Amino acid sequence: MSKPRGVFVAGNWKMNHGPAAARAFLDGLARLGFPSDAVRRASGGRALQSAVLVPAVSLEVARASVAQHGWSDLLQVGSQNTHFEASGAFTGEVSAPLLKEIGIELSLVGHSERRQHFGETDESAGKRTASLLSQGFEVILCIGETRPEREAGQTEAVLSRQLGEVFRAAGAWMKSKGLEFSRTHWARLTLAYEPVWAIGTGLTATPEQAQEAHAFIRQWLRGAGTAGGAAAGALSVPPAETTAILYGGSVTPENFAGLLACPDVDGGLVGGASLKPESFLKLIETGAQAI
Repeated sequence: MSKPRGVFVAGNWKMNHGPAAARAFLDGLARLGFPSDAVRRASGGRALQSAVLVPAVSLEVARASVAQHGWSDLLQVGSQNTHFEASGAFTGEVSAPLLKEIGIELSLVGHSERRQHFGETDESAGKRTASLLSQGFEVILCIGETRPEREAGQTEAVLSRQLGEVFRAAGAWMKSKGLEFSRTHWARLTLAYEPVWAIGTGLTATPEQAQEAHAFIRQWLRGAGTAGGAAAGALSVPPAETTAILYGGSVTPENFAGLLACPDVDGGLVGGASLKPESFLKLIETGAQAI
């Protein structure tokens, strides 16, 4: 397999597609021929994974529609945000037990828009990550630098800081609950590198820029996962070679193949191009071809 960690295509609908539009989107995928034979073959053994991360009001309808189409093993439905507590006085939040009740076990964590507009921090993202993994969820954890940070040559410093603070917070949360991270937990974690300057701007990192950042993230995991690295930072981190790292930032059907050609790019976290079934299907087909 040319992509040893497979390919993950995750569509983030953001604040778009209510229940009626979500149902129409999924019916549209079916009319377009999803899943093709190539997608079915590539999805065997989860080499190809596809997901839509939908607004809270559309979660139940989208999950039911996926099941109705017989796609439960092909297309996941996930939440865009999930709180680390199981219940409580957290107005406007949703918890993992509430999501599980409607069949949702995938969540995005720490998206740059949550950080920019709603006060998400590396610490809170780490707590959400740990809580969700401990409850059996799959997690897509977002990190990435702003345009001023990139222009100042701070990309690697920002990524290093984010990774360190997120995993320190995640480890502290697990310890507070009397738990420890295991291989089973880490197997459900996906990282997403999203250069903030490329989100919704039409700007896209070149394949070379994406590969450089993804390779740095993987190397950081290798270093933090060594005995010396763990001792220095008191970190438990996912295994570097098996953890998928997605690229997020104006991904389109036209640039996705070039990004997937990079050895450390394992898929895409897609915004605008995931809102239309035609373009989302093209992305999934591109992912199948890359495997």
